[in-house]
Amino acid sequence: MTITDEINWSPFDFIIMGSLLILLSIGINFASNRAKNLKNRVLYIGILVIIFMLIWAELAVGLFGTPFAGS
Repeated sequence: MTITDEINWSPFDFIIMGSLLILLSIGINFASNRAKNLKNRVLYIGILVIIFMLIWAELAVGLFGTPFAGS
């Protein structure tokens, strides 16, 4: 990245993060349209955000130690 030398993102990293954000937004839109009431809508969107955050953390620092882990 051009702001600092401590962050070393390749173009592939930007593609992966962009894909994750697009999939999250599609999932939120789908959940918002399909949920019948506010309680279910909040639950579905919350689950999607938690899954997104776990995938992001795994790719960034290797939270679970999978082969996809960063660092």
